[in-house]
Amino acid sequence: VQLQASGGGPVQAGDSLRLSCAVSEWSSGRFAVGWFRQAPGKEREFVAAMMWPGGSTYYTDSVKGRFTISRDRAKNTVYLQMNSLKPEDTAVYYCAAEPRIITSSVGRSSAYGDWGQGTQVTVSS
Repeated sequence: VQLQASGGGPVQAGDSLRLSCAVSEWSSGRFAVGWFRQAPGKEREFVAAMMWPGGSTYYTDSVKGRFTISRDRAKNTVYLQMNSLKPEDTAVYYCAAEPRIITSSVGRSSAYGDWGQGTQVTVSS
């Protein structure tokens, strides 16, 4: 699976941004697309994921209520809508995909085999 992330940029605190992840092919079975981020000097961390069939969503606590993951089926694209952005959201954001992933692993970067290039999000105060 090939993934192409886009949509990052510089914004002010409180602003919104929507990241896109174009997915080249979609598994007909169990499949997850996740968003991760990595800030300078920090480890890559889980942000959000969506899992099929069913479309269940998962979020790390720090973004719950602010970020929303969604899918445009016709465009094979997964979005990460980010509202009320904070300076601590500054990071390079990556999307990843994995077929046959188990639910308990959706938050682990090591569980994903396919990764897109990152897109930089910079939130200034």
